[in-house]
Amino acid sequence: MQFASERRVCTWATFYSHPSRPFPVSMTQKFTSTPQSSISAIAQDRSATSTAQKILAGRLFDPYKLQFLRAQTITILKSSGLILTVEDTNDDDISDDTDTIDLRHLTILPGFVDAHVHFFLHSYGETSWDDQTTKESLVERTIRATVHARKTLMAGFTTVRDLGTEGAGDADISLRKCLSGPSPIIVGPRYFCANKAIVCTGSYGPKSSLHNDQEGVEGVTGAEVADGVEECIRATRRQIGAGADWIKIYADYRFRSRTSDISPRVATMALPTFNEAELQAMIDTAHALGVKAAAHTSNANTIATLLKLGIDSIEHGSTLTPHPDFLLPLLCNSPNTTWVPTLAVFYSQVQFTGGKDPRANQAWKVLSEMFQQAVAMGMENIACGGDTGTFPHGENALEMKLMVRLGADWKKVLRWGTLGGWECIRSMNWDTIYPDGGHGMPFGDNDHRFGCVRPGWAGDLVGVKGDFDDFEGTLDSIDFVMKAGRVYKQDGRELV
Repeated sequence: MQFASERRVCTWATFYSHPSRPFPVSMTQKFTSTPQSSISAIAQDRSATSTAQKILAGRLFDPYKLQFLRAQTITILKSSGLILTVEDTNDDDISDDTDTIDLRHLTILPGFVDAHVHFFLHSYGETSWDDQTTKESLVERTIRATVHARKTLMAGFTTVRDLGTEGAGDADISLRKCLSGPSPIIVGPRYFCANKAIVCTGSYGPKSSLHNDQEGVEGVTGAEVADGVEECIRATRRQIGAGADWIKIYADYRFRSRTSDISPRVATMALPTFNEAELQAMIDTAHALGVKAAAHTSNANTIATLLKLGIDSIEHGSTLTPHPDFLLPLLCNSPNTTWVPTLAVFYSQVQFTGGKDPRANQAWKVLSEMFQQAVAMGMENIACGGDTGTFPHGENALEMKLMVRLGADWKKVLRWGTLGGWECIRSMNWDTIYPDGGHGMPFGDNDHRFGCVRPGWAGDLVGVKGDFDDFEGTLDSIDFVMKAGRVYKQDGRELV
């Protein structure tokens, strides 16, 4: 940290000029070095004030320190959408300059991150999953996805990870293209996607009522089917080759759902879908190609196996009965694996059924207790992701609200919903990607660091009214949204 003209100023060069400083992998670490060419380029841009804009923040949340800094000026380069400096506001910053946005009446945070969405689904309270996948055309589902993207951004979520198109094939790859770049075709967040996801034969839907031995309905399957090590490797390679940012594995599921008419308990059991060799093949293949792997899983033994194999994120993680005592400490002490509990989807299922579905009630009870135990243990490797799409897009903040209702410290929840999202979603090779792209290569949307307001990070900002004394009310008062240095919402009004 340096002082410039008696002002506390944090600049790109301040953080990155010392090669001995590693970039933050956890909250306790600092920053990595950046090539001198990058620092020089930033310095040149900084001298050209016409290329920058200033944001005057009343308060600014720092997710590393869990503190709110008062009266901060954030300078963002228009050309790159990256943050140049973060410094104490002084009288010279306060002007009617068109390149200055006065948000001193707001609390500014890094743009929120939803680590588990499905843009190609809409609320189950409107239409069931089966009907969406078998009765809505790909065109309709894609148009809906563009609407969902807009609602998500306007709710303050500037980055999402979409964990499967649920029968919409490779449509997420094209959607990502339309959301990206300096002049995106449609309005929405940074978009990391997992393509089709991978399931084994017989486990997933939609399931035909006429042909019980066939996969899918009229050629539509909710995910790509693979069996055996060779097919699992092939499916992983195919999806990464198609452009997937992540590989999503359905590591267990309600495999025997067709027995629901004679044995409901068996039908709702989460049973392993892949053996250890198959799981290892998918995870290792993804990692070899520089891609992380996420697992939909609830079964305790499956979770333990996945942790041993190096899975990058655990989605859901709870079943209808409490897990053995060994599991939660194991998950808590796996810093390279992020838990995305998806409280919101379990809570929403109770709401949709009016509390009359015993299975939904029990699932919510067990998951909420598991989360409370994790909080009591001091678990930190958590990210916010609600399985949004099973409930309405634009209500992504429900996950954070539920975390606080269940006893989590609200400042930690803000960290999990910002910096925690970055630590989860970022690519495997994030620390080798530099702002100049390296060797003249371009720097793309999903190369940016996000989730914290610091020099060199993405200019993704959210402004809220209030100071979180009323946590839920403050989250609902999104007054300002910026992604990559471009303003999409101001004074509560959508600008695009």
